[in-house]
Amino acid sequence: MLNELIDKRKVTISGSEDHKNKRNEFNAQASQFARERNTLNNQTRECVEEAQKHKELRDQFNKEVQDLKDKRNELNEQANVLFGDIDAFKKEHGGIKSRSIKELHKQIEHLEFRQQTEVFTTEKERELIEKIKALKEQLREQEAEIEQNKEIREKIALAKDLRRQASEIHDHVTQLAEDAQKHHDLMVECYRKADSSREKADESHKKFVEAQEAADNEHKLFIACQKELRDYDKVIGGLRKKNKKVRSTKEQKEVRKEAEQIFSQFKAGEKLTTEDLLLLQRSKLL
Repeated sequence: MLNELIDKRKVTISGSEDHKNKRNEFNAQASQFARERNTLNNQTRECVEEAQKHKELRDQFNKEVQDLKDKRNELNEQANVLFGDIDAFKKEHGGIKSRSIKELHKQIEHLEFRQQTEVFTTEKERELIEKIKALKEQLREQEAEIEQNKEIREKIALAKDLRRQASEIHDHVTQLAEDAQKHHDLMVECYRKADSSREKADESHKKFVEAQEAADNEHKLFIACQKELRDYDKVIGGLRKKNKKVRSTKEQKEVRKEAEQIFSQFKAGEKLTTEDLLLLQRSKLL
């Protein structure tokens, strides 16, 4: 039975070492996944912070765009009022049948905007340029007809200046709108990167939890093996102690038997050796 227990103890020791090694391996994996998760979470936070900066800049540019649009519209409205006065003067002093100055200005602005923003063939662009040129000529002719009146001349100059200011603001609005769109696109890209790194961080965290749970399970099995070894040691130690006591008792009986034989020889008058006498003393027969 003792040998059987010793063999089982060896098997338990081997199992204990195996669980310990697996536990350490899973703990190492968990640490690696935790580092990856933390790095990805930092990347996510940095992307979100950068996206927020782009969002603030986009909103700032959009606010400036709206403010400038309001100013531009106000200037155009003031210019329209003046051109309306000029057209009314035209009708009152001569009844010119061609289009109004205000209408000509609007059409010229519309065509110039198309020229700047649309793509044309060479022939179509030449036609557009000629059309703009013709409209400007009409505008000059009409303005020339009425500029003899000082008040109207001043209104024309003021209206043109207002249009110029509105045009400059419009150019600025266009640039700011482009800047706003650029930061919007960068914001969207940052959020996309944040979503990607967050997804990877979640996956690393899932692997971390799985590895940690596996390590905890192996640790429990290791602890169970250690308890089992202590139980084996206790039983084996008890058996060894018992066997030793049995052997000692048996040896004592054999010595006692041998001593009794020597004592019988001594009583019979036989000569004893020194070893025989020592044996008799140990056996308390002398």
